[in-house]
Amino acid sequence: MDRSPRKIGSRRARVEDEANAQDERATRLVTNLDPMSAVSEAYRALRTNLFYAFSGEPPKVIVLTSPDTGEGKSTVCANLGVVLAQAGKNSLIIDCDLRDPAIHKFFGLHNLYGFVDVLAGVYSLQETWREPVEGIKVVTAGHLPPNPAELLGTGRFSEVLVSVWHEFDYILVDSPPAGVVSDAAILAAQGNGVLLVLDAQKTRKGSVRQTIRDLQAVGAKLLGTVMYNVKHPREW
Repeated sequence: MDRSPRKIGSRRARVEDEANAQDERATRLVTNLDPMSAVSEAYRALRTNLFYAFSGEPPKVIVLTSPDTGEGKSTVCANLGVVLAQAGKNSLIIDCDLRDPAIHKFFGLHNLYGFVDVLAGVYSLQETWREPVEGIKVVTAGHLPPNPAELLGTGRFSEVLVSVWHEFDYILVDSPPAGVVSDAAILAAQGNGVLLVLDAQKTRKGSVRQTIRDLQAVGAKLLGTVMYNVKHPREW
């Protein structure tokens, strides 16, 4: 067996890189780490809009997506879950990004099993969720499957939601980018509404228009857009 220092060092470097990435993700959970900050207040404003902007019963199953990768959808999903819990709302976060999952990193959870195992019938949803913050149950993605779109489109997703419908005030679904793969459209069609997260510095208008058309094509209800990575006036 090759035990050269170069390969051992390389493995150590990868482990350290993964740990640093996890720590960096956790610092983005600003609503939990710094609840009095201006950013946390912005998330509370988003929460208020969900409470009062919709007549009748507010949307329960909310799918969060973005036109492209790296635009902040997972950050918004995790922080929105925290402020909902802070308002006394019993919330569930499901990481349905079965291609590049990130929710477990925000809450410092392992990703050895998760929603993939629920869809496959190995575990129930209750057996996979954890409560890293009071009032929030989190279901990580689990091992990445070879066929995410097919797995999400089987109808099992809707069955799982129905099974826990009355246990939660809000169910937040972190979806892959809608402009990259079809998974988001599949999930959006089964939710009560979609929050489209846009990066204020890099999202292109054309991408936004195309994503909205794709979501409308499957009958998804667009609840609104969330601007992420907005610079403070002092940064201009």
